[in-house]
Amino acid sequence: MHPLAFLLFPFALLFDGITRLRNFLYDLGIFKSYKSQIPSILVGNLRVGGTGKTPMVEYLIRMLKEEQAIATLSRGYGRKSKGFIQAKEGTNSQEIGDEPFQIFQKFQNEIRVFVGEDRSKACQRIERSSIQPDLLILDDAFQHRAFQAHFSILLSTWSHPFYEDYLLPMGRLRESRAGAKRADVVIVTKCPAGLTSSEKEAAIHHVRKYSSRQMPVLFSTIDYGLPQAMGEAVPFSSKVILFSGIANSEALKHYCDRNFDVLDFVEFGDHHEYDEEDLDKLRRLGANYSSDDFVFLCTEKDGVKVKNLLPNGFLGEIPIFVLPIQVMFSTEDEQKLKKLIQQKVLEDSASA
Repeated sequence: MHPLAFLLFPFALLFDGITRLRNFLYDLGIFKSYKSQIPSILVGNLRVGGTGKTPMVEYLIRMLKEEQAIATLSRGYGRKSKGFIQAKEGTNSQEIGDEPFQIFQKFQNEIRVFVGEDRSKACQRIERSSIQPDLLILDDAFQHRAFQAHFSILLSTWSHPFYEDYLLPMGRLRESRAGAKRADVVIVTKCPAGLTSSEKEAAIHHVRKYSSRQMPVLFSTIDYGLPQAMGEAVPFSSKVILFSGIANSEALKHYCDRNFDVLDFVEFGDHHEYDEEDLDKLRRLGANYSSDDFVFLCTEKDGVKVKNLLPNGFLGEIPIFVLPIQVMFSTEDEQKLKKLIQQKVLEDSASA
């Protein structure tokens, strides 16, 4: 927290009062929540951005898609359209948002991808559709109290846990730490490799100060795959100019510094919409390294937007590569998560 952030305390106090009142009215049932007829899993956070929601959604899809017909639903942050939309052939990131488009590109016909600002109304549209999914996964809907999921996953990063953060605008929390009580499981994301039992127990202790004493707390890491050419297959070079437009690039930068020769790094804002001016900036930067055999490297999230401008996957004569990312659990925590989903989503829904 910035040393002068305490000056914003009165505004954070006001924000806290508003969010607490809203949650209280939902808890009392004065504000109504819609519970889907379709078994649903919600993935969200208390902190603004950067907790790894989309990789977690992708992890759940990979884990469950062989046995369940899956659909995803999100707001479609940053899209140029409005209303309820189903992704189909020819859909682009401007229509549905970069993260839903990334999921759609990755899984294609294996799942259905929907976006809608009002998750409750969107869910009802899905329920009325001709082919209903077996499971609905919602991305970033923890504060969307008008929708009640069957199972809620709360994400919190290891380096910036919610229990050490403060409410907006002092900190980055969307609501008070006590919001963790609504979760069915807390997953600590982006953990360093080799966490000790005592480190995990300390984190669990802090989480349970704000949730229940029995709250399951699991730990996940990020695993990066081999860089993939955005366009035609070309050789990869370990010399890279890295660029990204994500909420928290610390882990990405650290990984690339350890595994590649990073000539330069350009950081854009989260959900950045790339344009020709940005591409010119990168081209000019690349000209400084014309004597080096390098490539441009970005995240999958950035790649789906850049490809709209550069369908061949080249910036000038330099190829662009994307760095795949996925969530990893220990065998023990993976089994715990599967068991929780089986018990609280699939079995409970089947018996309802």
